[in-house]
Amino acid sequence: MVKYFNSTHRTVAVIASAVVLTLAGCNAPADKKSEPAASATRDTRPATEERSTPIKTGYAEVDGLRIYYQVHGDLNSGKTPLFVLHGSFMTAEAMAPLVEPFAATRPVIVIDQRGHGRTGDAPGPITYERLADDAAGVLEALNVPAADVLGYSMGGTVAIAMAVRHPDRVGKQVILSGPSRREGWHPEALEGMGEWTPEMFAGTPLEAEYKRLSPTPDAFPALIEDLKEMEERPYGWSEDEVRAIDDKTMIVIGDADGVVLEHAVELFKLRGGADAELAAKGVMTDVPRTRLAVLPATSHVGMMARAQLIADLVTPFLEDTVPPMPEGFL
Repeated sequence: MVKYFNSTHRTVAVIASAVVLTLAGCNAPADKKSEPAASATRDTRPATEERSTPIKTGYAEVDGLRIYYQVHGDLNSGKTPLFVLHGSFMTAEAMAPLVEPFAATRPVIVIDQRGHGRTGDAPGPITYERLADDAAGVLEALNVPAADVLGYSMGGTVAIAMAVRHPDRVGKQVILSGPSRREGWHPEALEGMGEWTPEMFAGTPLEAEYKRLSPTPDAFPALIEDLKEMEERPYGWSEDEVRAIDDKTMIVIGDADGVVLEHAVELFKLRGGADAELAAKGVMTDVPRTRLAVLPATSHVGMMARAQLIADLVTPFLEDTVPPMPEGFL
């Protein structure tokens, strides 16, 4: 979730913002690190805690890696699940502000991605391709044929990778502050990511939260290095690959985001948006294939403070709602 830093004073400010989000779920009890894998799930809520939907947790075995997941609601409800992917240094619990509004109307799956949270360290590099394969593997382990996918920051890029690499597993995609290629970041943001060091995070609540949850509590420096290297390597998908994504896409970005605004517009166009003929009509009577939202006065980290607004914007997209028309015009 903490995506970039540019200077010492900004580092402190961004970490402080990030910690608020990361600790969103810290009042929940820590899971036992020896919890059995895969199919065994349980409700982790204390008896006195109220939530809109029941939560079951477990570990999915994916290519030898035990990936922690939470399921909010009933996967057998007949409703398409929403699969939520967090950003860098985040956990499933840190996505609670987004999970809760959606879980009121549909089942939601959220995971701790490779290297993060209760999933912990794993051999080999972290890449967007590997993260996408991990996520598809969790859906397979949960016997979910396909899900709509919402990803924030790193998770947004993973959502795009999933749609390219595992099209049969992915329905609609919601991309929150995530680029389809490395060049989608502002150069200053990329420069800041290249300055990540363990010393920058030493003694922070982010480090403490990692150690609290992770089955590999001493591997936080390795996670920092893995994510730094992932962002330094070239990555991305061609225009043809992005155009070929089968289902509908919604792109949400802040007007002060680390992702270049023009890149979000380009992604919107590649997915079928900005249709000149439709725009010339002045009315929209069908469900659009692509939607774009630019949130005012919203930074990259600030995106996670707009959870309810995002839910209000994204829900009509997920439900294929025809955009409303005012009365008395036609």
